[in-house]
Amino acid sequence: MNAPMTAAPLSLASRLPNVGTTIFTVMSALAAEKGAVNLGQGFPDFECDPALVDAVGAAMREGLNQYPPMTGVPALREAIAAKINTLYGHAYDPAAEITITAGATQALLTAILCSVHPGDEVVVIEPVYDSYVPAIELAGGKPVFVQMEVGAQGYSVPWDKVQAAVSPKTRLIMINSPHNPTGSILRPADMQALAAIVRGTDILIVSDEVYEHMVYDGVRHESVSRYPELAARAFVVSSFGKTYHVTGWKIGYVAAPAPLMAEFRKVHQFNVFTVNTPVQHGIARYMADPAPYLDLPAFYQRKRDLFRDGLRSTRLRLLPGDGTYFQCVDYSAVSSLPEAEFATWLTTEIGVAAIPVSAFYNQPRESGIVRFCFAKKDETLRTALERLAKI
Repeated sequence: MNAPMTAAPLSLASRLPNVGTTIFTVMSALAAEKGAVNLGQGFPDFECDPALVDAVGAAMREGLNQYPPMTGVPALREAIAAKINTLYGHAYDPAAEITITAGATQALLTAILCSVHPGDEVVVIEPVYDSYVPAIELAGGKPVFVQMEVGAQGYSVPWDKVQAAVSPKTRLIMINSPHNPTGSILRPADMQALAAIVRGTDILIVSDEVYEHMVYDGVRHESVSRYPELAARAFVVSSFGKTYHVTGWKIGYVAAPAPLMAEFRKVHQFNVFTVNTPVQHGIARYMADPAPYLDLPAFYQRKRDLFRDGLRSTRLRLLPGDGTYFQCVDYSAVSSLPEAEFATWLTTEIGVAAIPVSAFYNQPRESGIVRFCFAKKDETLRTALERLAKI
């Protein structure tokens, strides 16, 4: 009798050979293990408005539970178009220029897949949110990195270096404002510099604006939508999860000129097709009142100020926090450890989890800076501050 054949182990060449476990997963797991206050991963530890939950529940009970249109529920697209027009002065056609997505990460991936061909270059400004580069690589594109400069006034984009990174192969420039992880924002001079770089070219823009309603101290958000010259070549991405404290709902949207959106939808229909129906209807109804997003800057600025005021009694040096719900600090007066090691020490010995900014670079850059998230209950922030007062 012949011995049974042993199957050779299967192998699969990775499409993303350089991707491992994200720093967010690592630090959250360590925080749970050590009982640390988790100010690492960027999500609230408080509930959303009950009225929003009620609106979604009502849509479910009304039987709005089957597939919606591939592009999104018309009422929601119309509400988004009205909001953008009111806030930024740009009239997008809700039928042809707005699509509802399964969160901003899917929106970013789809925008890249529909526009980047193998061999195309994409200018990426570091530190950078961790989904950008894998999406570019999946499309067959080549990321070209430009590092932000960091000084006494915080982080800024060196537009002369962005210009130098542009080549005949450049297909996209990706921007993010308010910026994760640094908390910096782009200002009118930045938008004018970007416009000068792309003028007279076929370069497209992906503008990640998921923190659009978290800009502080009375400063306005400089959406690409405010600038007709830029809006004409841009995919603008935003997130209801961030705006309405429901990150687990994974719902966002993209606004773009009709020719770009037509290509976006070709990919969208095959990588997600459509998005949670009752949530779309619930958000559309909830958006009838603009107060929740208009009041968001004041809501988060109070938390930012509470956290910043508490940190002033420590040896951590505050960097400017002009937007997002993240606060970066320079710890060079406390330790000479590399950022990942310092974040581990902070979590293990002090009991507060943070994220090393070095994790947001293609080749880790040590700047002695970590990022905290202040989208937390006041008591959570106070507990963290009591622990951080030890250093």
